[in-house]
Amino acid sequence: MQAEIYKGYSIWGHAILQQMDILEPERYAASGTITQHTKVIETSGILGSFETEEDARQAGLAWARAWVDSHG
Repeated sequence: MQAEIYKGYSIWGHAILQQMDILEPERYAASGTITQHTKVIETSGILGSFETEEDARQAGLAWARAWVDSHG
């Protein structure tokens, strides 16, 4: 999980390991969360599947920034 402050909101990018079988390569599902003053404002659901944990977290953060920009 990676967090940052963006335009007064705390935004979070999540990477969720999605390995179905030990022989398959690791994949990470991405999601994002937006909070303000400890209250959850919005969550994304699954945004897609990524090869790296970092790519998944960055996708979640990008979604959260876009949500804040479109609702601010």
